[in-house]
Amino acid sequence: MTRPFRFGVTLERTSNQDDIAGQARRAEDLGYSSMVMTDHMDARNGPLVTITAAALATSSLRVGTLVLCNDYRHPVVLAKELATLDRISNGRLEVGIGAGWMTSDYEQAGLTLDRPGVRIERLAEAVSVLEGCFGDGPFDFAGDHYTVSGLDASPKPVQSPRPPLLLAGGGPKMLTLAAQRADIVAVNVSLHTGVIDERIAAGATAEATDAKVALVREVAGERFDDIELSVGAFIATIIDDRDGFAAALAPGFGLTTEQALASPHALFGTVDECIATLEERRDRWGFSYMTIPAEAAEEFAPVVEHLAGR
Repeated sequence: MTRPFRFGVTLERTSNQDDIAGQARRAEDLGYSSMVMTDHMDARNGPLVTITAAALATSSLRVGTLVLCNDYRHPVVLAKELATLDRISNGRLEVGIGAGWMTSDYEQAGLTLDRPGVRIERLAEAVSVLEGCFGDGPFDFAGDHYTVSGLDASPKPVQSPRPPLLLAGGGPKMLTLAAQRADIVAVNVSLHTGVIDERIAAGATAEATDAKVALVREVAGERFDDIELSVGAFIATIIDDRDGFAAALAPGFGLTTEQALASPHALFGTVDECIATLEERRDRWGFSYMTIPAEAAEEFAPVVEHLAGR
């Protein structure tokens, strides 16, 4: 099954309502499908309030999180905020949630950073609690991390049975959970070290991506065709000298020029080269949902115009 392309912008550096509204409206006008936000304890805005502002400034742009850290919010409390946001946006919310990874977030906030397996188990329970809150009538849940008794959560989201669930992963455990539970699987680099440094590059290669998508396909089984596959470009620019840019970029990440050119987590070249690259990546991996930094939205507008919905 070949899904049509859609594109999202990742908003991280905007701090006031006028800028948020302006960027959201411009993304909508340029044909982007979504505006999403990350979730960290640094200078970035709070994601839920920011994407609510984006939703209120637009009429068709979808808004989402890429991704919320499950450890920062109890899922019952989060479900109320998400359902409210889905109602305010008239059904335009996409829920991206993850197990948490950035060591500095936990250290600075005084939060316990459990080993990855525990965080992923807790995330799996949180997904079940969110689903219970979004469903009709009261529900019970008894897990190792959460207990819910007879809760009939309100309000309910507009989208049924729930807003689309996005889970992102770069390692086998997280990709397995995503393949089992998510509507959108975002294939990521491995973040098990808790920091962004040159070590992540090994998981950004085309060969590493082959293995990740193969795992998702195997675990998902019959539901694989119902999953939308997504990938984010950390580096995105329109540039004439694609090979020269790759040659300059690659050594800093411990990659060869060829590996930098082939990585799905980077997108650069002329407009025509980027169009061809995205088509090749969809053919190889099934990636139809591409997110790029909001700062690159204008320069990538011709790519979006050519490919969105096709």
